[in-house]
Amino acid sequence: MPKAHRPLSRSLPLPLAFIVIYCCGSTFASISYNQCLLDIQAGNFGPNAGVDNFGHPVPNISQATAIPYETCVIACGGGPQPFSWSAFSNQFSAWLLPWLALLSQLPFGANDNLENLISVVLAIGSPVLAAYSAALTVLNGRWIARRFSGSTYPNTYHAVRTLSSLQQAPIVLDMDQDVLLTSLIVLPENDEWWKELSEHLDYTYTWSISAATSIAWVFIAYIFTIIESLSDISEEINVNGQGVGSAWLWLLPVVIAWLQISPKCDSTRIRDAFRRANNIAYVATPDGLPKHAGIVSDHRAIFFNEADDVLHNDQRCTSPIYNYARLFSWTAAVEEISGYFHEATRNSRLHHPVDSDVQWVHGERNCPLRDENRAGTSSQVVKYCTSFFPRKSRWGSGVWGRIIIASILALILQWGTAGAAIFVTWETPTRGLGCRSGSYLLYAVVSTIVWALLLFANILSHYSTFDCNSPDLRETKRHYARVDLAGSLSIVIRRFGKTLAAVNAVWILAACVFQFSSFYDRCWCDSSVLGLSAAKAYNVITLTNEEVDSTRAAWIGGAILASGSAAIYVGFINVFIDPPFPFGPNRE
Repeated sequence: MPKAHRPLSRSLPLPLAFIVIYCCGSTFASISYNQCLLDIQAGNFGPNAGVDNFGHPVPNISQATAIPYETCVIACGGGPQPFSWSAFSNQFSAWLLPWLALLSQLPFGANDNLENLISVVLAIGSPVLAAYSAALTVLNGRWIARRFSGSTYPNTYHAVRTLSSLQQAPIVLDMDQDVLLTSLIVLPENDEWWKELSEHLDYTYTWSISAATSIAWVFIAYIFTIIESLSDISEEINVNGQGVGSAWLWLLPVVIAWLQISPKCDSTRIRDAFRRANNIAYVATPDGLPKHAGIVSDHRAIFFNEADDVLHNDQRCTSPIYNYARLFSWTAAVEEISGYFHEATRNSRLHHPVDSDVQWVHGERNCPLRDENRAGTSSQVVKYCTSFFPRKSRWGSGVWGRIIIASILALILQWGTAGAAIFVTWETPTRGLGCRSGSYLLYAVVSTIVWALLLFANILSHYSTFDCNSPDLRETKRHYARVDLAGSLSIVIRRFGKTLAAVNAVWILAACVFQFSSFYDRCWCDSSVLGLSAAKAYNVITLTNEEVDSTRAAWIGGAILASGSAAIYVGFINVFIDPPFPFGPNRE
């Protein structure tokens, strides 16, 4: 008995089965535009069935080079043009496949396949968010270097390096026991704590042979395909991947930026670094004799947040694309620690020892601050680092400026690349808003909306952590009602934004496949009905020499626009990255 064949839907994945069915169906269900135009020029559909490339009637139907939309549907059919596997495979492998391969060079680090997949989906669904998080990370590194610039207390260098590296980590300060954090800063026994944590976070996610090869492959493929597409405009003009290449060009500067930043995003290594450092932490005691923190209690001054809290899910994920969600909490932690360092620096410059009952011991050239000046009881250590002017802003200093700058850069990159794709397809006859340009416009708009939603959700999330200092009981109740509402809205908006990003990621992939598979090559799309309306739309079949030249100029302009926006982003990263630290370890 012959073996039964399995149904196509069971033997192939659903998307692949759909593509196969579509390709086979479109191959036999459509006629070509060229044959359709020949029939119209022969007068088979009347003397007024054809127009010129501007939509104007022609004096002789044999001179027609374009077809009105309504006539196109009747003469050519409303379906797509015949599918060409050779055109699809060549365009897909040249314009889209290198970008999909480059996605593997994005930093992940969540040690959870699902979280890493969500990170990729977020990056594809919202390039604005991906570019924003990378730019924000660079700006944060520059801000923290300035924030500690006035501090000369021991371990300042290690503190700056460590805190800058912890932008990808959900760090939490134990503020219920001030002596824990102040002990880390003041006690000489904790110098090893800073060095231990800094050394174990000093690993690199940066350039490698595979990363450099992937970037070079994508860049060279992009240049070659642009040159090839410009050499023969008239051939398969609507299947050409100029728009696709421009729409995906955002990925190249984002990958380059993260390779230069080298984010410390491996959650396992970060946890291990904290465990190793906290095992050797000391804490000041009331009798003035420091003890191992593990002997006193299980609490630590700085620790890795692993609490099961839905509101802060994005903060706990160490993938760098979530750096936007850690901005406020990370800034607050840095300001708290830097404030202690600055106050300790001020006291040391006044030659005030921690223990006010002893005399200041002058140091030597190689040791300007003697360990004897850094010893004291728990209350003295806390007092030594506590300022009379507490931190005023609950949002953090300079956060709004960094948000604005990072947002502008991300929007320039997104709309420069997507705008180039829109411009290229818009200026390809028939000129106007069509399926291709509309697809890129929708992708860029949704990408921007996703970024705005997640940024707003992060603001609401941080607001929900505010305490109320009012003595009025009614005002306190109203305050906590507001913060509860803000927290709930933050969760809803964040989930909606992520869902929208997933839909947008699927959409841009489908739009690229549609362009290469001739799905868009139908009367409705090629006539730019979206922009011209059905009554005025027409489908240009034959290009004149002037139109070939203008189309080539538009494609060159689109490539320059996309490349220029990418160059601006990469240039900013290179200018602002690696700011000068207060001073190096050799001066501590």
